[in-house]
Amino acid sequence: MIRTFIAVELDPSFREKIRQIQEKFSDFDLKFVNPEIVHITLKFLGDIEESMVKPLEEALDSLMCEPFEARIEGLGVFPKPSNPKVLWLGATGNFETLHADVESVLKPFKFKEEERAFTAHATLARVKTLSKDQKNAFADILNELKDTRFGSMRINKVLLKKSTLTPDGPIYETLHTVYLD
Repeated sequence: MIRTFIAVELDPSFREKIRQIQEKFSDFDLKFVNPEIVHITLKFLGDIEESMVKPLEEALDSLMCEPFEARIEGLGVFPKPSNPKVLWLGATGNFETLHADVESVLKPFKFKEEERAFTAHATLARVKTLSKDQKNAFADILNELKDTRFGSMRINKVLLKKSTLTPDGPIYETLHTVYLD
């Protein structure tokens, strides 16, 4: 079994700014995502049989979404500011169409459908624990940075990724690349 997901990688030019943002939250008990592997997940597939990789590649090759410009901007948290569990970087563009296209081509595989509405975002950190005082300080920094703009990037490929979990964090390997055209 291999752990897999479908994603869009962020432009490498954003990595230093991601590091700077993460640094602002370094006083809190957070598990930061390595800026080298920060990405936008379109669909988490979970553990699959290795024999499913080829059929998944073929299905993904039929994606119809056109390439598009995306803006990477804004910081937020899930599920809500008063109870932050995930610190994320926002993304705007034609992600809903791309996500719907991915869901559509994967329908025959009967993966679990997400119950929440799709929100294009890149996870920067997971919150471990915050005391009441820390929640206020965290919210203040979040409020100060909520309108941060990273810039724009062209979304022209989708990746099928393998994730190997290690004590030092996940290791990602690209199994297949689909170029949008």
